[in-house]
Amino acid sequence: MSENKGGIYDAKSLGFPRMIVLGFQHLFAMFGATVLVPALTGLSVSATLLFAGLGTLLFHFLTKGKVPAFLGSSFAFIGGYAAIAPNGEKDLLPYACLGVAAAGLLYLVLAGLIKAFGQKRVMRFFPPIVTGPIIIAIGLTLSSSAIDNCKQNWLVALVAILIVILCNIFGKGMIKIVPIILGVIASYICALVFGLVDFTPVADAAWFGVPFKFEDTVFEIFKHPDSSLVITALVTIMPIALATMVEHIGDISAISSTTERNFIEDPGLHRTLMGDGLATVLASLFGAPANTTYGENTGVLSLTKVYDPAVIRIAAYSAIVVSFSPKFAALIASMPAATIGGVSIVLYGMISAVGVRNVVENQVDFSKSRNIIIAALILGLSIGVSYSGAITFAVGSVTISLSGLAVGALVGIVMNALLPQDEEDYKGVDKAFKSEG
Repeated sequence: MSENKGGIYDAKSLGFPRMIVLGFQHLFAMFGATVLVPALTGLSVSATLLFAGLGTLLFHFLTKGKVPAFLGSSFAFIGGYAAIAPNGEKDLLPYACLGVAAAGLLYLVLAGLIKAFGQKRVMRFFPPIVTGPIIIAIGLTLSSSAIDNCKQNWLVALVAILIVILCNIFGKGMIKIVPIILGVIASYICALVFGLVDFTPVADAAWFGVPFKFEDTVFEIFKHPDSSLVITALVTIMPIALATMVEHIGDISAISSTTERNFIEDPGLHRTLMGDGLATVLASLFGAPANTTYGENTGVLSLTKVYDPAVIRIAAYSAIVVSFSPKFAALIASMPAATIGGVSIVLYGMISAVGVRNVVENQVDFSKSRNIIIAALILGLSIGVSYSGAITFAVGSVTISLSGLAVGALVGIVMNALLPQDEEDYKGVDKAFKSEG
């Protein structure tokens, strides 16, 4: 077994059956948030699952199978979908998807610049004083959705939280590394006892179905394209990529810090950006939401300390299989919101804890006013804007919406570049996510 400070980097030593269980744990972790995006936008749930799986496999292929990241639905583009298809209109959603696909291509532009000029030049804009608070903000901003879900039934949520804690702290062997599944099962049973689970959608769902319809894809636009809508979608949605690329760097930093592997250096930030961007392009062309590296699954990594990317790929294959079975998808979707909320509170908290560790281990000097200001702006804007609503502004006749995390991250990067600093402030960039293997 390949381990480092308790981390498991080769899950084969656990045995294939256990790897399957670990893969399903990642599937459960991402499922709630992933299917929520199509539920909010009107896109296909089955297509979402299919291209989350395919996108994850594409990402792993392009990153040489080294990064234990799962790609699920991105919430950052919800504003873009709403701007083009406010009521989930089927004839307008393909135009929104076209805009998202074009946004995904911008990832390739940044990846090319990093490859051409070197990632160290780029990462000088992302020292620990920037990435640490961004990682903390990712977990904290996500936590509001977890609380909203818990409000559906706090007893059911608390059962999930309690089981996860007990299994992770006091569990031995396999129990210690599958606390999410055990928490979900216990909470699900509790919900069943109280009659909170409706199996009607499961009974009505078909056993087999095609995940997407051609008329819901971007290719449908080219039959009778509306040039005005095409331009509007591109101008409205493409700028969102500026924010999501920053989030991507934060996510890869979080995964690197969690696993103690320098994925920004190897396989390289240009490869992770390319994988994320192409996965988003692929999903969008076929009518699924944009993909992004998932914080929920980073939380699972931090909790279980099983860092083998092969386990993530099992989850990806599982998502693909589930996408062809509406009945199984309906069964998982019947999971009570409170169960998802209880598990998510722990996972989102783990992400923020990784950000705190990132700041502490890199010995960020908070006696310097510039560092306090940068951290304060990132946290204050990310969390404050998220709770009050996105910041919107008009560019001509087009309205652009930025999430709290996007605003906080962009302001933090700009302030870090503008405020005076010593050369030693950059030292943390090179050692921030050093490999100890």
